Amino acid sequence: MSALDLPAEFPPVPVEQWEDAIRKDLKGADYDKRLLWRTDEGIALRPYATSRDMELMEGWLRTAPGEYPFVRGSGRAWQPVEAGLEPRADILADAWHNRGATAVEEIAYMLAAGAEMLEAAGVDVAPKLVCRFAVGSQFFVEIAKLRAARLTWAQVVEAFGGSREAACLRIHAVTATANKTLYDAGNNLLRASAEALAAVIGGCDWLTVIPFRFDDHLARNIPRILREEAYLDRVADPAGGSYAIEVLTDQLAREAWKVFQQVEAAGGFAIYRDSGALDRAIGASRARKEKAAAERRRVLVGTNAYPNLADRTDAELPAALQTWRVAGLFERLRRRTERHERRTGRVPRVLLLESGDEKMRRARSAFCAGFFGCAGFETVTRRELEPADLVVLCSADAEYGELAARMVPLTDRPVIVAGYPKDQVEALTAAGVAGFVYLGSNAVETLEQWQDRLGMGD
Repeated sequence: MSALDLPAEFPPVPVEQWEDAIRKDLKGADYDKRLLWRTDEGIALRPYATSRDMELMEGWLRTAPGEYPFVRGSGRAWQPVEAGLEPRADILADAWHNRGATAVEEIAYMLAAGAEMLEAAGVDVAPKLVCRFAVGSQFFVEIAKLRAARLTWAQVVEAFGGSREAACLRIHAVTATANKTLYDAGNNLLRASAEALAAVIGGCDWLTVIPFRFDDHLARNIPRILREEAYLDRVADPAGGSYAIEVLTDQLAREAWKVFQQVEAAGGFAIYRDSGALDRAIGASRARKEKAAAERRRVLVGTNAYPNLADRTDAELPAALQTWRVAGLFERLRRRTERHERRTGRVPRVLLLESGDEKMRRARSAFCAGFFGCAGFETVTRRELEPADLVVLCSADAEYGELAARMVPLTDRPVIVAGYPKDQVEALTAAGVAGFVYLGSNAVETLEQWQDRLGMGD
């Protein structure tokens, strides 16, 4: 029997053939909307990567850990460091992350700040510099961010005349605070665990897990588990060979280099910062993140999706953690409802009135239960009208005209519609419908308006 000829048995499949098969399976659906994932930086990632994607990259693909340009890490094992015992950092990129900066901006500003230090003190200080990065919840982006930071920093050091051996950026990774929450805080432990894993896979030198509404000993145990149970201190460059991460590393590095050049063209980091340009850029990124969270395109489990209404909190954060957090948008709504409950002894009751088409009524009542739950409102699902502070009609678009005409006169409470039937909005409004809630609406603005209209005070 002849030996199996694997290349003959499994010939390469052209990318075009994959694309044709994908489009056929989509049955006319928009490829970009369905399958492309866009990062906060606007980088579009396909659902697959191939060796062809590597052809545009530099020669670092075949380097080993500890080799220039250090994409694959320093070659040394990472070390856990408890909060309060961290190494002194020269560049505090974590501050930009926790104010809302994107991964590209973090890398770019690190390069600009570091370049100024090399210009002021000489390239000999390069091996001593430490950059502290915060690692957030975009798992693959955060892995690629640390790799791209080392790649681009090595190029900066070489441009200043430094040796290749001195061009390895030392990275202290800390878990982010920008994505942590006061409500359903058990999710913070899960977030921190994933962030720690991303930091290690990305090749950090030191790792600190910051406890955020979970016990200090759990923060200490996460790195122990990564070392003693997952053996991640014995693996060099765990992400090596992943086309997707290699491609994302390259894309982040290229985009960050563009922003770095813009900062340099503006006169350097200090001038860029002091002019207010840095604050404006981070502010714009923060606003985009807040908008995505408010529209629930960016999910924070337990806060703007799947809220745990049994969870109450009067917790005040330590001053060190009272930074911007995207969850703060929804936490203000929840805490306002809790203050109202303490004053009045009750929370607003929202009646989800189901009618007609079973599939649509159930889907829309489930959506509304989560939507109003984000503000701490009590929701009940019924098929008949009963006392409530707010009535939400949950049915199919075609049935709303008759349903609204029948139900609005039966109650003195506001009646709104689950969904947004564009061709019926004027008629429904004329029939007494007080508003609409739907996928993509700004949940923070809508819920705040209803808190105002229901007289909940400040």
